Amino acid sequence: MARNWLRIKGVLIGAAALCALSGSTSPALARGHTAPAEANAQLGTVALAQLPREAVNTLNLIAAGGPYPYQKDGVVFGNYERVLPAQRRGYYHEYTVPTPHARNRGARRIVCGGPLQRTDNCYYSDDHYTSFNRIVE
Repeated sequence: MARNWLRIKGVLIGAAALCALSGSTSPALARGHTAPAEANAQLGTVALAQLPREAVNTLNLIAAGGPYPYQKDGVVFGNYERVLPAQRRGYYHEYTVPTPHARNRGARRIVCGGPLQRTDNCYYSDDHYTSFNRIVE
């Protein structure tokens, strides 16, 4: 029991040291995660007319409630990259935007926030969540 406590204490001290070295007060930020305020600067906008045809088709499927071509479409998007505005877990859902000639799901996604089938708060990523552009009319 005492040995486990010493191990836990060592981990906590290590996390505090990383925070101090990084200038952060949060162990999560010390591990290299970006703060949400910094991450939101990576958000741009993209007009619906500028999206690839496959993305527009995916938005239409979202509005209709499916059926979706990929089993993972509609699952909760965790926003672990913290690029999208912070919301409670379950707020965002992700959908695949097919990539022509790709052998897998590819890197293109649409992530929508709010109730299912709602497309007025959606974001497009063509680089597998590294950056997002809010879709605007």
